[in-house]
Amino acid sequence: MADANSRILIAEDHHVSRHLLERNLMNWGFQVTTAEDGEAALQILESDDAPSLAILDWMMPKMDGVEVCRRVRQQSDRPYIYLVLLTARSQKEEIASGLEAGADDYVIKPFDPDELRARLKVGQRVVDLERTLARQISELQTALADVKRLKGLLPICMYCKSIRDDKLYWRQLEEFLHAETGTDFSHSICPGCMAKLQAGLEVREPPKF
Repeated sequence: MADANSRILIAEDHHVSRHLLERNLMNWGFQVTTAEDGEAALQILESDDAPSLAILDWMMPKMDGVEVCRRVRQQSDRPYIYLVLLTARSQKEEIASGLEAGADDYVIKPFDPDELRARLKVGQRVVDLERTLARQISELQTALADVKRLKGLLPICMYCKSIRDDKLYWRQLEEFLHAETGTDFSHSICPGCMAKLQAGLEVREPPKF
């Protein structure tokens, strides 16, 4: 399992069930964090170092799993966390309310280990895709900002063609563009300059006797 998606929270107030879940997840290669009530689970999921997956018992002291899902989804500016509700409820209406609150999936108690593992693998794929998309969006925004800045007015020396950057340093054109866009250059001579160069050489040729 990828390190980024191997960290998972178990929020379960029943000691035996929590221990059973923890043992299974550790055998599957997960790094497990546990909480005994909903408030403790929410505090972990709102931290800067929150795991990317969580299994939340529906019924817990202080705050149930559905409310934890709802609170986590209110933090739309944070990295996505895949939430699985663990519940003894099997009524479609109740399960629908949990999904509407922000849960991504659910597992009915008593859970089947193979089913749970398969659902968590789905969660890992979803989180992988979300992280990749977020990284690509960030890179695109940076590239667009660079393009917008390059399209603006850039102070350039009329003699040596150096460009003044945002920190008021004068830099050679090639150095500036490479630093801002990653562009590398190969030097050549355009046809117009080549013609001028050849004309200059012809003028300077010594007279023939």
